[in-house]
Amino acid sequence: MSSLDLFANDGAEPLSTQISEQATLFHQFLLADDEALINDIRGVLKLSPLRHLTTPSGHKMSVKSSSCGSYGWLSDKHGYRYQNTDPVTGQPWPDIPHRILVKATEVSRLAGFENFQPDSCLINVYTPGAKMGLHQDKNETDFSKPIVSFSFGLPITFMWGGFKRSDKYQKFSLQHADALVWGGKDRLRYHGVQQLKEAMHPLTGRCRVNLTIRQAG
Repeated sequence: MSSLDLFANDGAEPLSTQISEQATLFHQFLLADDEALINDIRGVLKLSPLRHLTTPSGHKMSVKSSSCGSYGWLSDKHGYRYQNTDPVTGQPWPDIPHRILVKATEVSRLAGFENFQPDSCLINVYTPGAKMGLHQDKNETDFSKPIVSFSFGLPITFMWGGFKRSDKYQKFSLQHADALVWGGKDRLRYHGVQQLKEAMHPLTGRCRVNLTIRQAG
């Protein structure tokens, strides 16, 4: 594990870790609202259920996914892209729950990114053994907007790399109710997560729920 310096002020703001120049991890930022936020996610999944996406080469992803917002992120034989309708239901994606929007814009401001207007929220659910390889988020139209990531449930090891897949990466743990924000000079860094380990969490059971909140359009 990399050793990362913690910093905090007099208590007016959450404890945070500076990962790199324009990437910040806010520890347990979501804790006060965790149950309500998880219930909001469950409401979305009743309308647009989880499914395994496939890569353009036909490989089934180990995570299950869904989306909400004006745009949902998809991957299939046609490539990686955003789409305004859910191919499973044929309907527009559900709205992003208000509580998620409020927390996403709040934490983006704390990280130094103003005027973030999320229009897409990717929901990934990891069960033991699931992982996500190093990748860049680059299907959005405006790279000046940050990425906001929320974690719920089981902890997982996050990989934070450079601007080439082959660059060395640092590792750190994402815990329940953490919020991670990156953008600016760090916007196109490679990142991913290692395999989820077997455990139980009182709110999510044997899984980790990750929200990736973006301004895609």
